[in-house]
Amino acid sequence: MATAEIHQSIQRAASVLDALGESETGQLRASDIGRTIGLGPSTTARLLTTLEELGYVRKETDGQLYSIGSAIFALASQGLNQNPVHRESRAAAQELAQKIGLSVNVGVRDGTSVMYLCHFEGALAPKSHTMVGMRQPLHASALGKCLLLDFSQEERIELLGEDLPRFTANTITDHSALTKELAHAHERGTCLEDQELALGRVCIAAPIRNTSGRVVAAISISGRMTVMRDSNLETLAEEAIEAADRISVGLGLISAIPA
Repeated sequence: MATAEIHQSIQRAASVLDALGESETGQLRASDIGRTIGLGPSTTARLLTTLEELGYVRKETDGQLYSIGSAIFALASQGLNQNPVHRESRAAAQELAQKIGLSVNVGVRDGTSVMYLCHFEGALAPKSHTMVGMRQPLHASALGKCLLLDFSQEERIELLGEDLPRFTANTITDHSALTKELAHAHERGTCLEDQELALGRVCIAAPIRNTSGRVVAAISISGRMTVMRDSNLETLAEEAIEAADRISVGLGLISAIPA
């Protein structure tokens, strides 16, 4: 098989998995998959057969619907366990969620987004789904702002573009305003997301640094606006900073970072 054909086959297989991952129910018929990725019935059927044999997709008992297979779960688990940030932050994030009763997340930058590596829920913030693997915009989330702290304004513009999308009336959409917000965050030691991504949601995050002092991840505490404010934002900020420091030390940070 020619290299171009191999690349095309890989791309098509990835498109199948993307379609299943984006499905609201997590299940799709072969015809729906083909329609979504723009392939004919026979090509789609061959792809699904191969992916099923490899364990990347699973055919449901009714024989009509497909879903993501167990091989994907195994790969995701292996990838997380091999990630040093995940390994160092998992215990700290879980303990913090149990202590404060709110949601605690750890995220890293992936291109122009922040991607969640860890997600734990306290008694005050139960969820029916996991945030691991989900993405949020850098400029509109507390985690994302932390991941932009080492960037100059020029570097942020180059990364994110001139226009910053608006999600609510509180979203920062101007780079100069974002620069001022990040300067205040440097002084506080935490980044705040006050209904900038979703109304009624508040989030506080602290940067996690590696052995050279660079920001490589962030840990956040989030919840409904009323619950967060009842919990005292200053106290929560201190908790986030302490957890971030613990993880940073685990990643090799042993010296102070100049302001």
